[in-house]
Amino acid sequence: MHRAPRHLRKRRLAIVLAISTAILSAEVAGAVAARSVALLADAGHVLTDVAGLGLALLAMWFAERPASPERSFGYQRLEILAAAANAAVLLAVGVLILVASVARLIAPVDVGGRLMLIVGAGALLGNGASTWLLSRDRAASMNMRGAHLEVASDLLAAAAVVVAAVIILITGFTRADSIASLLVGLVILPRTMRLLRDAADVLLEAAPRGVDIAAVRQHILEVPGVVDAHDLHVWSIGSGMNVVSVHVVKAPDADAGGLLDCLCDCLADHFDIEHSTFQIEAPQHREHERATHD
Repeated sequence: MHRAPRHLRKRRLAIVLAISTAILSAEVAGAVAARSVALLADAGHVLTDVAGLGLALLAMWFAERPASPERSFGYQRLEILAAAANAAVLLAVGVLILVASVARLIAPVDVGGRLMLIVGAGALLGNGASTWLLSRDRAASMNMRGAHLEVASDLLAAAAVVVAAVIILITGFTRADSIASLLVGLVILPRTMRLLRDAADVLLEAAPRGVDIAAVRQHILEVPGVVDAHDLHVWSIGSGMNVVSVHVVKAPDADAGGLLDCLCDCLADHFDIEHSTFQIEAPQHREHERATHD
């Protein structure tokens, strides 16, 4: 998938942030006036989006700063931290929404269905525009994926609010408001858990999703002149930046320079890994290493 330039992604995020802020203001006012827990739940969700989108923009700005001797990889991992923070906040909001929804199911109150419908429809249009704006960038980074997930969840929440409002207006069944809120919470939690897990994998330097460590090792061993490979590590600095570090034992007659070129080309061509660190060793060097080999 083609990635838009970073400045264009930042502009889209800024537009979505402005839309979300407007939706938040309208939903808070509408929730109070209509006594709608579904609108209030969605407003709480949008509030986390406003904070999360601001954090995402800040992370993108920091990620553009050049590397320094103290931070040799720059600030690229800040985008992962932003995604993790957004996921953690969304998780808490999802739980609160479920608790409030159950409470309203047990003790329902009168809900202004007409105002709820008007505000919900406006939120549906705004979140639809935001989701469309970010849909093209969701594969660009985990940070953008988190932002897209937030506005997409808001789109579903707004749709639930509209459906509940229509049911209330037609049938007078006010518990539809609480049921819609409950559905919002149930939609938020599983997707948020996946984002949190992916961000944790990067922070824990787990193997990137989609990279088969066994296949990487096999490709290295198949390069002519390679006798063995050990201490193989593959991790991500940030979204889209995978890194490999490995000790490679060369044959006695193999040319180290030529072997290094072949190894770099191999990983770049087969696994799209451009940042590789190879320690080329002679077979007898293994005796000087105390670390456990893998």
